[in-house]
Amino acid sequence: RMPVSILGTDRRQRASAAFSLSFLSLIFSITAFSSSYWCEGTRKVAKPFCTGQSKGDHCIRFNSPDANNSNAVQYIWETGDDKFIDRKFHAGIWYSCEEIINGKGEKCRSFISLTPAADRGVLWLSIVAELLYNILLLTGVILMSVEMCYYSTVIDGLKINAFSAVVTVLAGLLGMVAHMMYTTVFQMTVNLGPEEWRPHTWDYGWSYCLAWASFACCMAAAVTAINKYTKTILEFKHKRKTLERSLKIKYKFPDH
Repeated sequence: RMPVSILGTDRRQRASAAFSLSFLSLIFSITAFSSSYWCEGTRKVAKPFCTGQSKGDHCIRFNSPDANNSNAVQYIWETGDDKFIDRKFHAGIWYSCEEIINGKGEKCRSFISLTPAADRGVLWLSIVAELLYNILLLTGVILMSVEMCYYSTVIDGLKINAFSAVVTVLAGLLGMVAHMMYTTVFQMTVNLGPEEWRPHTWDYGWSYCLAWASFACCMAAAVTAINKYTKTILEFKHKRKTLERSLKIKYKFPDH
């Protein structure tokens, strides 16, 4: 039979593991939610005409006196891929930013304004689900920290543990739905969004990976909390059976 001190230490270790995973999940989620690197890629845009003394590969030299003629511009656009440049961009839930060709920095605009009208409702649902995901994660972290610092009866700690496990599971389900909805909305925006925004090549960025890492940590925290709750219940049942057995023996063979 395991000593009580060892069982108590094991419970504290499981509580610490669940709290650490839940806290890590919250940090990952907040970082991903506030960033604009869920998707990264390039857009193929026509090079602008060189102005003044500007030279190089980022603009087109055009010496014709009739530079504003639309036919001449059309002719230059159709001369080949060397007349185009790849402009890097990155997008998140809130913003889509792309680099400025003839300058430093980026130009950002709201990603919601780029989303097709038919999919805008799904994007708002995704945003609401992400907010609820973070709120539930924060609630789970608070409950787990209270459980770790709770020095009253084991039964009260067990109730808090059960509630924190349920909250964390709900958070994980909401996070999974939110991430999947955003993925669908982004793919629809790539296909049906504004022509001047549609990317030539794109892939998921570090924020997207961080969001799914947050989901993985959240579910691991939920499993750890549920496992701790189940193990504590089994320990209680075992102690109860042991106590009943010892009382029966005492009743059959009373100590004179």
